[in-house]
Amino acid sequence: MYQQMIFVNLPVNDLDASKKFYTELGYTLNAQFSDEKAASVVISDTIFAMLLTKPFYATFTDKEIVDATKASQVLLCLSAESREKVDELVEKAVAAGGTANDDVQDQGFMYGRSFNDLDGHGWEVMWMDPAVVQS
Repeated sequence: MYQQMIFVNLPVNDLDASKKFYTELGYTLNAQFSDEKAASVVISDTIFAMLLTKPFYATFTDKEIVDATKASQVLLCLSAESREKVDELVEKAVAAGGTANDDVQDQGFMYGRSFNDLDGHGWEVMWMDPAVVQS
């Protein structure tokens, strides 16, 4: 059965620093789709973050590249298997040089936190009680 995939393309200031950041979160790099202009971060079997140097990113768009430390164009959200895994990923992001958003979203059946990567791209991490998802 076909599984749709997503490739999130992110402009980055320092490709090597960004690769180090994402591998410190526990993700791997796919060398087949990485070079001096881009790196493919494997988040899951169907989710990939493509880290692109800003000059390379600019070849894909005529629009201005947003400075993610000053403006937001998109919020990315990843699911986690437990509350503890939410906290673990955010703590890894902070240890790797990212910044945590202080807002914790705890609605009982759903728990989430967020962080910004080295370039200011916002990532949310959330857990939802499987019983609620199935109903």
